[in-house]
Amino acid sequence: MWWQYLIAAVVVILAVWGFISVVKLQTHRLSDKTDNTAEDVYDRYGDSLDKQRRYAQERGGEWKDD
Repeated sequence: MWWQYLIAAVVVILAVWGFISVVKLQTHRLSDKTDNTAEDVYDRYGDSLDKQRRYAQERGGEWKDD
């Protein structure tokens, strides 16, 4: 019967180790350095100019074409 406790302890230790490894990997991937700047990714993720103008007008702002 002692071997059941041993197996349970090993399973718990492996589960905790696996969880910590996955969290560490995800943390590393999310906080990794990148060469992208806001200007580089703006074309892919920014709203269209019309949508930006409409957003500014709805909130009392003004749009300036630079």
